[in-house]
Amino acid sequence: MQDLQAVGAPGLIRRWLEQRLEGRKVPEIDLAFWLIKILTTAMGEVTSDYLVHQFDPVLVVPVAGLGLLVALVLQFRASRYFPWIYWLTVVMVAIFGTMAADVLHIGLGIPYLVSTTFFAIALATVFAAWYATERTLSIHRIDTRRRELFYWAVVLTTFALGTAAGDMTASTLGLGYFASGWLFAGLIALPAFGYRVVNLNAIAAFWIAYILTRPLGASFADWVGRSRSLSGLGLGTGFVSLGLTIVIIVLVGYVTGRRTNVASEAR
Repeated sequence: MQDLQAVGAPGLIRRWLEQRLEGRKVPEIDLAFWLIKILTTAMGEVTSDYLVHQFDPVLVVPVAGLGLLVALVLQFRASRYFPWIYWLTVVMVAIFGTMAADVLHIGLGIPYLVSTTFFAIALATVFAAWYATERTLSIHRIDTRRRELFYWAVVLTTFALGTAAGDMTASTLGLGYFASGWLFAGLIALPAFGYRVVNLNAIAAFWIAYILTRPLGASFADWVGRSRSLSGLGLGTGFVSLGLTIVIIVLVGYVTGRRTNVASEAR
């Protein structure tokens, strides 16, 4: 008790803030996180579509893979959470994850139902390996290199799964992109309801919502960017990609500024 009095409340608060800032490699889960996450899924979808239709996919896909590799290297070498590095990595995962799912369908002719099932099994496998190794799936404990590797493996797989699932509902099931977007908007409310009302585990609720953000954002992005013949508004994937990129940059700048203010208060 005397130690607490000696340190004082302001000192304890500063120490707590410093530990929160320095010990994390991933962002806090708040409204800004979910908003940027959904926007990156949308941006990755239309950017991938734009690139593979404007350039040779044989060249574009390896370049996107290289971009993802560079972003991952920056993320793993960072000593703590840097918003611009983290969200750059998420954007590259979104673009490359979309390409990976599309290659299976368009390039290899694999039906969306099959690719969705494949990525769902792959995701379950990664989760099982993560839990068997670390005994936790909490994103608040990404504090070792191995946990960070599991985390990004899950992120990449969820993007591929979400892309395949969104295309499956829009194309295979014939819902179209707009209806698919509203379908996943309804589904993403279920983990929040489960967490609030029926005591669904917080970690399970987070990852279910995280997975659903991908087809949610991608479906609405496709609806806005794809041609009218494909049940879209026809604004163009390049135009939509540019607009989403600008909004993401602004939001990441806001998050960075907010984080800087918190760091200043901690000193």
